[in-house]
Amino acid sequence: MVDGVQVGYCDSDMKTAEPKHDWMRKLIKDDPKHLEWYTLKCYGNQHVFRANIDGLKQRLNQSGGAHILQRMNGCEWDDQTGETVGFNQYGYDGEDFIALDLQSMTWTTPKHQAFTTKLRWDTETARLKHNKYYYTHICPNWLKKYVHYGMSFLQRTELPSVSLLQKSPSSPVTCHATGFYPDRALMFWTRDGEELHEDMEYGEILPNPDGTFQMSVELSISLVKTEDWGRYECVFQLSGVKEDIVTKLDKAAIRSNKGPGFFSEFPADLVSGVIIGLLLLSGGIAGLYFWKIPRNGFQPATHQ
Repeated sequence: MVDGVQVGYCDSDMKTAEPKHDWMRKLIKDDPKHLEWYTLKCYGNQHVFRANIDGLKQRLNQSGGAHILQRMNGCEWDDQTGETVGFNQYGYDGEDFIALDLQSMTWTTPKHQAFTTKLRWDTETARLKHNKYYYTHICPNWLKKYVHYGMSFLQRTELPSVSLLQKSPSSPVTCHATGFYPDRALMFWTRDGEELHEDMEYGEILPNPDGTFQMSVELSISLVKTEDWGRYECVFQLSGVKEDIVTKLDKAAIRSNKGPGFFSEFPADLVSGVIIGLLLLSGGIAGLYFWKIPRNGFQPATHQ
């Protein structure tokens, strides 16, 4: 992923890495060895992860059931200061397990079950040196290359469509924005122009299948008088866009769930986003994540 955008994936059936965008295909055409490297990693990671999970299950006395081993690694680059930061961390069954500290060149862990792994990995000096070189040189150089090839795509701006949703007359009103890019966005409710902090529930920024993003924020209306509805507004702010998108709280504009299905009248991409969010939690993940720190004050959404 680059700046929150999936640019490729591992095809486990074909045992190869596949690019997702034209600009990434052009990069690979110009540098075929790039695809070869990812393909080797895709194929090799399957065997490494299976072996690691088997070892962890044995060490933790886990006999059956499903278990998840995750790895997140990559680098960040500030294109103004030139500063780069690398990271390589593992999670097991949804919890932090072990991570590489590039400053001390040692592995750290909050889990006593991982202490044996830490001691063993700390002695693998050749691997530590390779990691340091990869995360301080190779990864940042690749990231700069990706940003160069994908500049027109990665630095574009797409505004969302904003809807008001409500499951029942007594339910909170959800302000839902979808189809925006990049994922550096804020959304909140206001009353008389002042941002509200109570009776609010903020949703995560989720990916859409087309590479854009969606988010939502709920407003509890149980204590809101009918005559006061006009005082409330949903405000959406997108990084790089000066004007806010403001949606007034209006009963006539609310889309409600009137059909037999739970999502019968809710936007299709909201359903897709929920499904994608669930799928991301359903299996082991091994990947390379590259991040370019934005030029402005907005911060990327948390990635897990």
